[in-house]
Amino acid sequence: MFLNRWSYTLAGCLLSQLCMASTLHIDPRGESFYQQAVPYLQQANSKLEAVPANTPTASAEEKKRSWALIDEAGELLKPAITLLEQAAALDHPVAQYRLGLIYVMLYPSEVIKEKACPLFEKSLAHGLAPPALEISSWCVAYSGTPLYQTALQATETSMPIYEKYFPQPVVRLECKREQPEGLAMQWGSSRDFQAEIYRLQGNSNRAQRSEYYQKALDINDCYGVKRRMGDRQ
Repeated sequence: MFLNRWSYTLAGCLLSQLCMASTLHIDPRGESFYQQAVPYLQQANSKLEAVPANTPTASAEEKKRSWALIDEAGELLKPAITLLEQAAALDHPVAQYRLGLIYVMLYPSEVIKEKACPLFEKSLAHGLAPPALEISSWCVAYSGTPLYQTALQATETSMPIYEKYFPQPVVRLECKREQPEGLAMQWGSSRDFQAEIYRLQGNSNRAQRSEYYQKALDINDCYGVKRRMGDRQ
């Protein structure tokens, strides 16, 4: 599979413990931009949570209220996007992830591959676990590479570095039964995302599948793994 120059550089970086350690440094300016964006993201999420799940079949009046909430969330996301873009340009892994998630919400699949996938890949390369899930859904060309598998393995040692940034949202968690309200995403703790990483590793690694699946079950009784194991019985 074709890998561009950036991918080759990143592959070498991932194989070097010294390089991995350096990628975990977060620029203070990037951190400042990210933290300024967080209140806007939280307020936008609250608006989206208030949008009823039955909006498509609701009455005209209820649809009007829902669209008003969606518009309000969109206005809150505008300053958040500007701040996240500034943080992402300074290589802030969490900002890269959150900006990619917004692109997933706003754009069709072909644009997601162009705009969001590079952000997710860079974020995961820094050891942040959540983008691994979005990559598995949207960035298929990358998710099938050894580089992706190496990045998945690296998240386990990097997880404590990012503990203060959790919980984090994601489109869908396979290891949690709780469903999001309205148009909001699901939120997971660092342990939830570690279970998801083990699930992803088990899905792609037949030789160690049972071992990875058991680790996911041990963390939060991952129902996605239990369902998959049940389907094979």
